[in-house]
Amino acid sequence: MSDVRAPVPPFTAETAAAKVQAAEDAWNSRDPERVALAYTPDSVWRNRDEFLTGREAIVAFLTRKWAKEQEYALRKELWAYTGNRISVRFAYEWHDAAGQWWRSHGNEQWEFDDHGLMRRREASINDIPIDRADRKIFGARPQASRA
Repeated sequence: MSDVRAPVPPFTAETAAAKVQAAEDAWNSRDPERVALAYTPDSVWRNRDEFLTGREAIVAFLTRKWAKEQEYALRKELWAYTGNRISVRFAYEWHDAAGQWWRSHGNEQWEFDDHGLMRRREASINDIPIDRADRKIFGARPQASRA
């Protein structure tokens, strides 16, 4: 396998934080093809009540997701790490076609292969309707505020 996505396991506090920031940056691009390259070709996901396998399914899922979740903006936070696993807390905001704003938050458990590609992603997510005035997340994280 020639695909290597640094940093690779085993993770340290620094490399795990870098992996989380790289994921946040990629997801904020809202580019399904770019995001999918961080996963193994046979990556297994659970996202809410959906189960996916493989990059093609990931691209299709993300394409649907970002068509629905307009003006999507995400923040991820390293929660824990060990060996080849990382746990993340996250929140993102978006609005639907009717203009209702939402804050979605939850937890992800990630498992990586030796090349730093994510081979498993488990995501639990809850959605809360919010008023536009209550938004907290606007676009990609500014460079100066990165942890």
